[in-house]
Amino acid sequence: MAKRRRGRDVNGILLLDKEGGLTSNGALQQAKRLFAAAKAGHTGSLDPLATGVLPLCFGEATKISQFLLDADKQYRVTARLGQRTDTADSEGAVIEERPVPEIVAADFDASLDQFRGTIEQLPPMYSALKHKGTPLYKLARAGEEVERKRRRISIYHLELLSLEPDAFTLEVHCSKGTYIRTLVDDIGELLGCGAHVTALRRTRAGCFGEEDCVDMETLAARKEDGGFEAVDELLVPVDAAVQELPEVVLPAATAIWIRRGQPVIARHLPTEGLVRLYEEKEFIGIGSILDDGRVAPRRLIAGN
Repeated sequence: MAKRRRGRDVNGILLLDKEGGLTSNGALQQAKRLFAAAKAGHTGSLDPLATGVLPLCFGEATKISQFLLDADKQYRVTARLGQRTDTADSEGAVIEERPVPEIVAADFDASLDQFRGTIEQLPPMYSALKHKGTPLYKLARAGEEVERKRRRISIYHLELLSLEPDAFTLEVHCSKGTYIRTLVDDIGELLGCGAHVTALRRTRAGCFGEEDCVDMETLAARKEDGGFEAVDELLVPVDAAVQELPEVVLPAATAIWIRRGQPVIARHLPTEGLVRLYEEKEFIGIGSILDDGRVAPRRLIAGN
């Protein structure tokens, strides 16, 4: 006998403004309960200390969550100079203190040039990356440190917003896989005094900005006042996450073959890359252009 699925079939993306002190998975589980959703997933962890944009995918939207995981991110981060911590943020234990030199804004900004563009970054031990199946942060809490490989990342924009005698605030636009805590720690080492994150806010994830988001308190209030209908109205369509991809509209007679997993010939296709596929006006998934000019299904979305 087939196992009965628990929860509602909810499809769409919730743009959550995560509060501080809450893990990304904790935020996901709270939202999932509010929606009574059968299936949900988040799109990349934010540190408990961090706030801001955390897209949550429900139902069929989980099939395109990888596109949000791979998307560029933007942050606003404030750091304290003169102290290093074992987690590189204020939630960790202080492991080193050094005097802070006098730094003028122009010199500080010039030092940031070393972190602009494509650089290599060593992932921190306090991270969700895994070593032989175990998250690094669990090993770190047990007092273990393992070898990690440097990873290539891109810092597209790095701007000094403010500088105080013992603190600074930056705006960062970066590629996936960038650890802002590590960036701050590396900047502190370059300056010779150490630094750690005291406040971190993600202001954009892919095409979604903080202005698009709703916080958990507002979400809960809407649920109490208007039930599922009120919270369902906050979900954005699945295809909103991939609007940067070219659109390909297929007639029903062609779309049926795509739904069956077959490549098809279509009009007005780009020459390469990924595309958004529609059957008339209904989004049916992601396709990829083959070498022979046909479009093949890459990730299909179930119909309503």
